[in-house]
Amino acid sequence: MPMITVDWLEGRTPAQKAALVAAVTQALVDIAHVPKEQVWIVFRDVTRANWAMAGKLLES
Repeated sequence: MPMITVDWLEGRTPAQKAALVAAVTQALVDIAHVPKEQVWIVFRDVTRANWAMAGKLLES
């Protein structure tokens, strides 16, 4: 059973999340031959205050 975790900045709409879920699930079905019922996806929406790149917080 594949478990996919998506860490990204908060702010995506439910429609965007649904579209990503459909695409990732279908990719696993097509490429890895995993039954779609066995694909688990978790979104972790992170605030800009809790994300850093290149040594700097995004919210600064």
